[in-house]
Amino acid sequence: MAQGQMVPGIVSGRLSSDELTSNFTDLHPPLAPHEAAVAADRCYFCYDAPCVTACPTDIDIPLFMRQIQAGQPEAAGETILGQNILGGMCARVCPTETLCEEVCVRETAEGSPVEIGRLQRFATDSVMVSGDHPFQRAAFTGKTVAVIGAGPAGLACAHRLAMLGHDVVIHESRPKPGGLNEYGIAAYKSTNDFAQAEIDWLLRIGGITIETGSVLGEGLSLDGLVDNYDAVFLSIGLTGVNALRAGGEDLTGVRDAVDFISDVRQAADLAELPVGRNVVVIGGGMTAVDAAVKSKLLGAENVTIAYRRGREAMGASRYEQDLAASHGVRIMTNVQPIAVHGNGAAAEIELEYTASHDGQLKGTGEKTRLPADQVLKAIGQTLEGAPEGLTLDGNKIAVTGAGRTSVQAVWAGGDCAAGGDDLTVTAVAEGRDAAMDIHASLIA
Repeated sequence: MAQGQMVPGIVSGRLSSDELTSNFTDLHPPLAPHEAAVAADRCYFCYDAPCVTACPTDIDIPLFMRQIQAGQPEAAGETILGQNILGGMCARVCPTETLCEEVCVRETAEGSPVEIGRLQRFATDSVMVSGDHPFQRAAFTGKTVAVIGAGPAGLACAHRLAMLGHDVVIHESRPKPGGLNEYGIAAYKSTNDFAQAEIDWLLRIGGITIETGSVLGEGLSLDGLVDNYDAVFLSIGLTGVNALRAGGEDLTGVRDAVDFISDVRQAADLAELPVGRNVVVIGGGMTAVDAAVKSKLLGAENVTIAYRRGREAMGASRYEQDLAASHGVRIMTNVQPIAVHGNGAAAEIELEYTASHDGQLKGTGEKTRLPADQVLKAIGQTLEGAPEGLTLDGNKIAVTGAGRTSVQAVWAGGDCAAGGDDLTVTAVAEGRDAAMDIHASLIA
């Protein structure tokens, strides 16, 4: 029996198992073949297509549209996967509304873009369902590369290196590979354990070994890796979380949004996962939206996103903001946390309204309080555990060209490296491009 949304505190079982199953179904169901053909037929097959320019992995979108239109979805999938080996996951989680679909000529002219993301999923799923792996591994070169981190950048780098004939050992600290694709993506965006199925498919190229529980700084050192491998690719992600910088941060009920999302992703039974009655998420990016929507889907009665700047400055796209609103999430802008109040456990959060003066964000002195038995921090992540000897750019690893670091034979990419957007698709592009640069250096 479900406990109900109005039970105070952080409890499990607010909704019935049937309600939870319904809530966490696929956000965008896959297209049927006829639907895909009709959707692809809307493409103008532009020369110098703006959608291709907007794609961080440079997928030939008009080509794969033609292939779908011609009834060749597996060929379309190969076109996509040749540029983006994690094209299946990217089709599910990539913010296409602010990338390829935003610049689609149909969007510009009619306000209704070609559904590039859903068509990419249709094509890549067709390849995976077929059971074939469309890429062949080259003859072994005698070179072995260490990849640190089995997230999108590391997996993309490993696959391309293996395809070029190098052996790859991926050292992953967590029990499962996948990085944020496995632990940090909203469950309603990636259902049916897709992240692991995609990795299993990717590994069929051969030549890739994954060692889980293998942690840089705990038995692994950068010097040792450089000595034992022909090249090293760092894709260690951002594992630290910025402090709330408000009183009461240590109260029970205050936690990192990324950890909350991970718990939902890894839960064997959603009915056993506790969630607050009144949840406040601090932040304005896609992580904040994912955490807020998941809280609602788990049965929280009141969920609020509190962001310190205006809505136009939020990292989450307008589509993501509307998705949150459609699930009953309240979005408060121009507010910053002052304190979390409660006797040992969170009960209220105190917020101060903000205003921008000469480009500087300042508190106005006007304050408000919201009930909050659970406060989720989605205020950005930081680099932790960067090996000594690497030059940093701000709080990320400094890189030049295709991910070359300040240390000989060491490359870096993904969220831990400076310069790119913190997106799955960008990480894939950086891993792929670093692999090509590593390959060129190894065969020189």
